[in-house]
Amino acid sequence: MHKIKVWDGFIRSFHWLLVIAIAALYFSAEEGMMELHFVAGFFTLALLVTRLIWGLIGSKTAKLSALFHSPSAALKSFKQTDNKPGHGAAGSYMVLAFFILLLAQLVSGLMTTDDILTDGPLVQYVSSNVVEWAGWVHHKNFDLLLYAIILHIVAIVIYRMKGKNLVKAMVTGYAAEKNNDSNEELTKSPWTAIIILVVVFAVLLMTWGAEPVAYLFS
Repeated sequence: MHKIKVWDGFIRSFHWLLVIAIAALYFSAEEGMMELHFVAGFFTLALLVTRLIWGLIGSKTAKLSALFHSPSAALKSFKQTDNKPGHGAAGSYMVLAFFILLLAQLVSGLMTTDDILTDGPLVQYVSSNVVEWAGWVHHKNFDLLLYAIILHIVAIVIYRMKGKNLVKAMVTGYAAEKNNDSNEELTKSPWTAIIILVVVFAVLLMTWGAEPVAYLFS
């Protein structure tokens, strides 16, 4: 068993920034701080868009194509620890579920209104029926997202008991792997992804975020 670098700097940053962003979204919604909620939402959307782009052009272990496994492979990974670099088969299903839930949460948020002071930036472009449906999705889907987070934490604990420290790997980028003597480079420099993230976030703020940002810094 030896250590290899399996996660590039952007993937690790994405993971921990997403944790912070979701916490900010939850806190701001509970406290009625909607300007912060919008900015945190735009940042989360920028994170997700960048992650999907990086899944096409980024590191081998970040590729979206590496996330698709057969159900039998996922079931097999529950019975024995998958020592291949990157996400295991079961973990890949969890990642895909997170992507779908996050996308549903963010898109529905863009079309949600409180019917008093706050409208999502896409409310004006869709019908009242769509707005009502989006509001329902935005609230119900967040519960599903919380359940997915709890399941993710439980899985981390189970894998730790099996001897695989997923948290440490997501902090350092390195993991101890068996039966992997390949000298193939698994990761790329994160700077391209970081630039994409900054550009996407800036575009979102300039397009939809001028008012909430101005309020936050007033």
